[in-house]
Amino acid sequence: MIELKNLTKIFHTVSGDICALKNIDLCVNDGEIFGIIGLSGAGKSTLVRCINLLERPTEGAVIIDGRDITKLNKKELLLVRRNIGMIFQGFNLLAQRNVIKNVCYPLEIAGTPKEEAKNRARELLKLVGLSDREKAYPSQLSGGQKQRVAIARALATNPKYLLCDEATSALDPNTTQSILELLKRINKEFGVTIVVITHEMKVIDSICDRVAVIDKSVIAEQGKVSDVFVNPKSDIARDLILPKTVITDTVHGEKRLRIIFDGEASGRPVISNLVISSGVPVNIMFADTKDIDGKAYGQMILQIPEGENNYERVTAYLDSIKLKYSEEV
Repeated sequence: MIELKNLTKIFHTVSGDICALKNIDLCVNDGEIFGIIGLSGAGKSTLVRCINLLERPTEGAVIIDGRDITKLNKKELLLVRRNIGMIFQGFNLLAQRNVIKNVCYPLEIAGTPKEEAKNRARELLKLVGLSDREKAYPSQLSGGQKQRVAIARALATNPKYLLCDEATSALDPNTTQSILELLKRINKEFGVTIVVITHEMKVIDSICDRVAVIDKSVIAEQGKVSDVFVNPKSDIARDLILPKTVITDTVHGEKRLRIIFDGEASGRPVISNLVISSGVPVNIMFADTKDIDGKAYGQMILQIPEGENNYERVTAYLDSIKLKYSEEV
């Protein structure tokens, strides 16, 4: 288990102090995929680097499996770090080493015998689908292949935890999805606890069990992904889930409703029934819903045309079927 208690990080610069993190309290349970999402500059990368003390917090505790690692000496900390793998947005591969030697690198540092290290590296390259590229150099690999090598390297010492700092930001959508599926497989098959840092809600929604939303150096909210997705409580979570750019301003004077699906039967034709029952031809401006075990989760933005009692008739129908909604301003 990873616990962060009252974590604060202040950078001292010539132009003054910068508070990157303030009073962070988080708990990542063993075996889960935990997401941390926020906009650029919110403090999320600093937060993940504090977990393995690449950035040492100014105040607070970082507790790994019951030990506050901020109190460990250098030798003890190095042993703990072997249990925490990390992958980065920029891959951080060694250009002068080929693929298998990159994966072997942390094993060399740990003093693993050469043949044992190579065997372990080949097992991991098979896991990430790169057995045929072990002699290639980073310059000969695609972005997705580089990230797969980075994942294999991070798993070399058989860590219990894997930290992913914007690991898919530099990749195209298809490659991103394949990397996310690989991370999910690693979590399920090997029980590795994964912490994912990202600015994209689709990454969180794809693989994470729980999420913390960070904004301006503090945690704005946290909880199960499904709960935050269908009912964001903070402005920043709402903006991340439903960006303002989704809703155009080309039509003025017409009201908009945000409908929330939090377990509605997915086979139920809600919008069709709404139009038929209310007699109002609503316009779907945005929809992001998912079918999970036969139930619909997500949201829609409906535009209600001007007209006598159109808004009241639509909301009356939604009230009658007990579907959550809110007015969009």
